[in-house]
Amino acid sequence: MATLQEKVKGWHDGERAVHTLLGVPTSSRENPTNVGLSWSHGDRVSVSPLIAIGTLDDRGRPWTSIWGGERNFARQISQDRLAIASLVDKAHDPVVKALGLDRLAESGLGQTSGNKAISALSIDLESRDRVKLAGKVVVGTLVTKADSKTIAQVQIGFQVEESLGNCPKYLNKKTIRAHLLSPKVVSTNLPLPEQAISLLAKADLFFLSSTNGQTMDTNHRGGPPGFMRVISNTDPLTVDGSGVVLIYPEYSGNRLYQTLGNLHTNPLIGIAVPNFDTSDVLYLTGTTQLLVGDSAAAYLPHTKLAVKITVHSAIFVRDGLSFRGTPGEFSPYNPPLRRLTSEAPAPLSASKPTATAALISKTVLSSTISRFAFSLSFPDSKAKKLWNPGQHITFDFSAELDNGWAHMNNSDPQSLNDDYVRTFTISNPPPASGEGEIRFEITARKHGPVTGFLWGYNISPSAAKLEIPVLGFGGEDNFRVLNTLQKDANKKAVFVAGGVGITPFLGQVDEIASFGGERVELIWSLRTDDLSCARDVLERYEGFKETKVRLFVTGDCADLGSEELDKIRGFEGVSVERRRLTKRDVLGDGFEKERKKYFLCAGVGMMKVLKEWLGGEEVVSESFEY
Repeated sequence: MATLQEKVKGWHDGERAVHTLLGVPTSSRENPTNVGLSWSHGDRVSVSPLIAIGTLDDRGRPWTSIWGGERNFARQISQDRLAIASLVDKAHDPVVKALGLDRLAESGLGQTSGNKAISALSIDLESRDRVKLAGKVVVGTLVTKADSKTIAQVQIGFQVEESLGNCPKYLNKKTIRAHLLSPKVVSTNLPLPEQAISLLAKADLFFLSSTNGQTMDTNHRGGPPGFMRVISNTDPLTVDGSGVVLIYPEYSGNRLYQTLGNLHTNPLIGIAVPNFDTSDVLYLTGTTQLLVGDSAAAYLPHTKLAVKITVHSAIFVRDGLSFRGTPGEFSPYNPPLRRLTSEAPAPLSASKPTATAALISKTVLSSTISRFAFSLSFPDSKAKKLWNPGQHITFDFSAELDNGWAHMNNSDPQSLNDDYVRTFTISNPPPASGEGEIRFEITARKHGPVTGFLWGYNISPSAAKLEIPVLGFGGEDNFRVLNTLQKDANKKAVFVAGGVGITPFLGQVDEIASFGGERVELIWSLRTDDLSCARDVLERYEGFKETKVRLFVTGDCADLGSEELDKIRGFEGVSVERRRLTKRDVLGDGFEKERKKYFLCAGVGMMKVLKEWLGGEEVVSESFEY
């Protein structure tokens, strides 16, 4: 039998298998996990206000709970031993039940001792500090409050056999405070209730526990709100019910893969999702499937590694946690939110280039917006396929920007976790014949490593030619305004753009004007800093003369802004308002009888407001949040 030293410091079969699967060297690295609990780790645990606890129930299923609410509720009392005391929900907390402490309290036996395996993650969301722990419960009791049937104080002695301090990546800051819980179970059945789905949509953190059969592991997963996505939420007992299936992306970390190693050996998982605003909590247990490469990207574009979870049992409890939290700043390492391919048209998940784009020119339109012109070439002329007006193009910048794996990079955190595949709307129509040199343009705002790279690239004649692989074109037909005009002669099209959300309209404006521009209205909200961009596109695209254009400009219009406004006001058919866009601006006065279809392209915040305003209207939308 392996000694504790060998068990902790070595790699188990599941970890080695995942290292091999993902091309991570194992033999050259020592497992950094520590045997026992050092006093320095003990100090870090004592100042952390939360601990996520994991254990197995009598059916071998992992569960996770979250205890605490104030500092020093857990503290080191001797070498390798912690004492933990926390208020808990005696009736519904799955870890309390799995440890048998609820039955103990009911029987009046007082306390128990033994070697029940547990794991834990001590976490301080203010400092982004966390320490992983694993070992056994050597003594435990549950002290029920005399005036409560559900609230009790759990007290356990935790013999720590292994510990590991973890990095602060993907931890979104929160200030934790103690809270007197008042638990009420909402659901113990599948599918998940509406409140649980709403929690998953806003959650930026959850805790998960796993086991390889010898030891357990509890850790966190964090990211942008809603980074865990719901593939399906149906009753698994119905004929057509696929059950409750969730998925989350595995971002780049320390490459130890202790959790994934456990899941490779034993796919069972236990999850706790807290609501820091309300103290609600969702407990889940189920089975997992590790998705790598194309299998992951098929569900979540721009994802190379993901975990899919089939939920077998769930408990949703209102006000079931002994703490609440006030949100702080998000982790600078968080990637953009990755939605399911089924939730919105994916930019493109192709992995092989279909063409090559060579950068020809760059034109600065404002302090943050530039236009880039490219020439397009196809390796196989028979496979040549051009874009439709308003569609987007997907580039692969990985050869230029991907420097390989790195654990941390505080000077440029967004350079990690990135496959450098980017999608931009093409802001000009395709050539009529498709013969000769094929040129296209993108109009983009500087934001992130890819656009920063384009902004800084030297395109002088003496510089190296920049050639970028093209993965293809995409975009939904229902976002093409001309289709609406052709199908229904009595319908008006209203295109609402925020900032660079104008780009899908630019690729369509000329064909719109030639067919029936008088039936199209453009409502464009932009900042004063971008007025020079607005003037440029109004000058370049003849089609604007045939459409109604309403600009809503926010910000100080002093100096240059005033000059640009005067020039823009000189364009025929263009009106300018120096204020924020309102619901009445979009919907009209309420007396109009025209039937309308709304086309929306804006950032996340503006898009949310527009969709609230346009409830019940015919709406199609595109977002440029990625």
